[in-house]
Formats: sequence, structure tokens, C-alpha cells
Amino acid sequence: MAAVDRVMSSGWFLQGEETRSFEAEYARYVGTSHCVAVANGLDALRLILLGYKEIGVLHDGDEVIVPANTYIATILAITESNLKPVLVEPIWESLVIDSSKIEAALTPRTRAVMTVHLYGRLAYSEQMAEICSRNNLLLLEDCAQSHGCQWQGRKTGSLGNAAAHSFYPGKNLGAFGDAGAVTTDDEQLADVVRTLANYGSNKKYVFILEGINSRMSEMDAAVLRVKLRYLDEDNARRRQVAGYYYANISNPQLTLPARISKEENVYHQFPVFCERRDELQAHLASHGIQTMIHYPIPPHKQECYSQWNSLTYPVTERIHAQELSLPMSQVVTEVETEEVVKAVNGFRI
Repeated sequence: MAAVDRVMSSGWFLQGEETRSFEAEYARYVGTSHCVAVANGLDALRLILLGYKEIGVLHDGDEVIVPANTYIATILAITESNLKPVLVEPIWESLVIDSSKIEAALTPRTRAVMTVHLYGRLAYSEQMAEICSRNNLLLLEDCAQSHGCQWQGRKTGSLGNAAAHSFYPGKNLGAFGDAGAVTTDDEQLADVVRTLANYGSNKKYVFILEGINSRMSEMDAAVLRVKLRYLDEDNARRRQVAGYYYANISNPQLTLPARISKEENVYHQFPVFCERRDELQAHLASHGIQTMIHYPIPPHKQECYSQWNSLTYPVTERIHAQELSLPMSQVVTEVETEEVVKAVNGFRI
């Protein structure tokens, strides 16, 4: 509330000190040289791709490898940038892109791999990085659900060439509304992204690129600056909730994803899988427990990508047909987690 009052009293609502301070603080937290605050996570993804096109690293029709089991925004950013998504299946046990299948998907037009840390689960591997390095590919991260997630002490958002972040209110680090950011160590890309996001202008009323309007508000930046100080603590609580689920859910009708070693996972969601998913959801609702499906229709079966509708990705389709997200956040209490587990274990067909 103090941060909100500070912004309201200042009378400065865009491109001010709050945004500049958040950019510096978030870059330091992630471990990158640059952070560019933008309007939302989809814009962050698009601006990375458009930025690389302006630099001349990407060109129309280039291919970007992407997990088949992602949220639609990841793929929209690619197609909206006049690039071609190449879908690769995930690993059923871990739900992340199968690095062993990336190499088989390469063609002479492949220019990037966009990994997605879905559900807050680490989707990076040394094998993935080695493939990108050996084939001179960009390694891009969709960090919309992975604020604070780590690999060997390095945070997601710093593992590849550039990363997109979403601060939608329901995320581990959430703003008042839509907000996003790009993190990178590439100074040239950061400058181009900042210019593109401001109508293509790097100086007031001077437009050097054909850009868009994608800017974070001072209010969102101020709120995020406060919440960032508590992010690691909040994620630790999420891990406690997840730990209780792992230790106590014993219903054989459910499959839980593999528990990631060293707790890199920040548990944006806690997905479980059940062949009778809809009945399980109804059972939990009857006990006053809200759940969500992330996501009911995979991207290749969506109407907007009708050219893919006949394609089959069995692992992805199994995930989307069985996934149900249990209550997960830093404010879920011990009593509530016990109620969830009791209801889950009491589900019978």
C-alpha cells in the first residue's frame, strides 16, 4: 500500500523511476546484465523474436523448436513474428521438453530453441545447451511460470540468450494486472527490445524502427519491487505445500510428476494426472476444493492452428487429457493442504 501511495502521490505513471528501479533489481535477482520491462509476457516473447529479426539473427520463415505441451502464448509469439514453430514432445515423467528429441527436429532452417519452464518446473539441460551451441542456435526461455526457479545456482531467465517473463497477477511474482519483462546479457538485443517496445523510438518523437506500445506501468513496477523482496520466501512455502502433497497423496488412480532433484521447481502449479480427470475435479469441487486444468486443449488441436489439427503428439495429448492442478500458492495453509490430500485420497471410481 505504501508503494501504491508513493506512485499515486508522484503523479508519474509511465517510464519513471519505479520502472527503472525494478528493471535493475530484477536483473540483479535473475543474474543478467539487462532487464527491459514491458506490458505482458506475450509481448516479452514477441519482442525477443522481433528484436533478433531487427539485428539480423532471425529472418522470416526461420524455424523455432518449442515444446508441444505449452501455453498458446509461446507459439503465438513465434507465428506472429512470421517464424515457424516446430513442436517437440515432452517427457511424460517430468513434463519438460525432451532434449533427446531436439536434434531429430533440426533442419537447415532451425535458428532457435525456445524452452518453457511450464508449471515452474526447470526445462533446461546441459544436453539442450550443447545442442544449441554446436548448431549455432539461439536458446530462448519462456519464464512466465518460473520466477526464482534455479539450475545449479543460476536462475531461469539467465540460462540462455534471452528470456521472457510474465507478471500476470496469478504468477509467483505477480503485478496488479498484465506486465512482463525481457532479461538478457546481450546489450544490443536489450537496446533494440526497449526501442521496439516504445513505438520504435529511442529518443522522444524520433522513431528508428516500426515498433509497438508495450510498457510496464509505474504502479505495476512499484508493486513488483515490493513483492520481489518476498519471492524466495514465497517459493519456499510453495515447496512446503508441494512436499506435503508428495509425501501424503497415495491414491493409485493419480500420477504425480517426478519430483525434481535439488528443488529447482518453484511450483507455480502442482499438476496431477488422472484418467478420470473430470470426475476427480467434480469430486474435489463437492468438497469445496477449487482446481484448474492447465490446459484442456493442446496448441496443435486449437482452432486457430487448424493446419495442425490432424497431427498427433501422444505424450502431449495424454498430459492435456489428464492434467489437473491442485491448490498451490504461498498462502495455502497446512489445514487446507490436509483437506486437499484427504479429498484426493478419498476419490474412488
